[in-house]
Amino acid sequence: MNFTDQEISEIREHGLTEKQVASQIKLFENGVPNVKLIAAATISKGIFKFSEQEELNYREFYEHKKKNLEILKFTPASGAASRMFKSVFKFLNDYDADKETVNDYLERAGSNAMKLFFANYEKFPFYDQIIDQLEEEELATESSKKYAFIKKMMNADGENFGNLPKGLIPFHYYGSYSATAFEEHLYEAAAYAERDDHAKLHFTVSPEHKEAFENEFSDIESSVSTSTNTNFDVSYSFQKPETDTIAVTPDNKMYRKEDGSLLFRPGGHGALIENLNDVDADVIFIKNIDNVLINSKIQDLAKSKRMLAGVLLAKQEQVFKYARLLDEDSITGSELKELLKFLENEFSTRISDEFDSFSKEEKKSYLMNILDRPLRVCGMVKNEGEPGGGPFWVADKEGEVALQIIESAQVNTKDPKQEEIFKNSTHFNPVDIVAGVRNYKGEKYNLLDFVNPDLAFIANKTDGGNEIKALELPGLWNGAMALWNTLFVEVPLETFNPVKTVNDLLKPSHQAL
Repeated sequence: MNFTDQEISEIREHGLTEKQVASQIKLFENGVPNVKLIAAATISKGIFKFSEQEELNYREFYEHKKKNLEILKFTPASGAASRMFKSVFKFLNDYDADKETVNDYLERAGSNAMKLFFANYEKFPFYDQIIDQLEEEELATESSKKYAFIKKMMNADGENFGNLPKGLIPFHYYGSYSATAFEEHLYEAAAYAERDDHAKLHFTVSPEHKEAFENEFSDIESSVSTSTNTNFDVSYSFQKPETDTIAVTPDNKMYRKEDGSLLFRPGGHGALIENLNDVDADVIFIKNIDNVLINSKIQDLAKSKRMLAGVLLAKQEQVFKYARLLDEDSITGSELKELLKFLENEFSTRISDEFDSFSKEEKKSYLMNILDRPLRVCGMVKNEGEPGGGPFWVADKEGEVALQIIESAQVNTKDPKQEEIFKNSTHFNPVDIVAGVRNYKGEKYNLLDFVNPDLAFIANKTDGGNEIKALELPGLWNGAMALWNTLFVEVPLETFNPVKTVNDLLKPSHQAL
């Protein structure tokens, strides 16, 4: 397509190329193809479930190996907490303090979320710090107290929670102080990602929030280090502007803002594959910022994480052995049979029916293509009805079948068979990933080579009241890792405790006292 000089200038200023924008517009025009689900991954059919002894063996393997490894904990943390407080914002907008009580509002609005909030708000980890700031007149009646509490919690001259990153919201109350999600990730790192009393963490944050994270770390570093006997190396990165995507009108024309300029939007968490590609370690633990546990439960979580890391290292060791044999052209007939069995049993790989007819070089090339990829071990919990993705067998456009993490937005729910497969899945993806990003020579993979661009998302949004279409890049653990080798392993449900709404903080898993 042809762009004007002004459009080319704007595109390039944003760090994008005309080719990239043209391909994005083509995706809007043609639509993003739905994935083709073959079956849900289940125990023994794509998901491993280990015995207690096997889990112990994997944990011990990790502990034995880690003394010689570089370990990193990678945490996407750029999201603001605004969605977490959606019902609270609505209350602030709709409640008329001059004409009604809070109970009147709750009945009028029928807001179950706010009913639950106010019935239990003394249990929130930030209750005391907010109440202590309120004036006597604000505490005069129950309604004035509740309204003042919400204003102090959300307004810019108060705690400003709605505009903070989720990582800096107090999540857990320990009697004398409250811990943020960010702080809990430090404790987690000390429990499973440290080596020689040292832990490295990397957080992806928004530029406007970096200083706040640095200040929080400065405030808590000494106490966390003392209580865990661990020194922390914390680094940050931002989502790159060049991963933004062009917004279009409903008829797929480039959308222009009121000032006439093009609108570029963040490309979603899939953009973070760039950030992941910029870090390097032998073992990388990946986990969302809002999925944390209270301190007393962290050791249970650590057992699960160390087990997953042990699985990664054990399978990686086998991969490296076979890759060397193939590379050196020294693989025997019995080792070849062993490799094929390994790929089928461990990596759930479906070997081509034509493999036996391949030449020696074709066999080598075919097998190296399978082995020579980044490796991820993904923890899966039993599906308890949480919204989000899960593990499935998926066929690509060439008909090759592989294990993938799929979100509901990627599925054609108008197809009864596809919808049935999706709804009948037994497990859920909690974003509990341990990644190996180096090959058998110790060289780091270029992770951008293993993205499936077809697995993007198109979402309907608004800008200034105008309808627009937005493109989200293939999700970090979906299309961005589509061409990785993948192992799914069942982990305890107790290890999954996301905070998607403020009321999730009321769950027993987030109540420390």
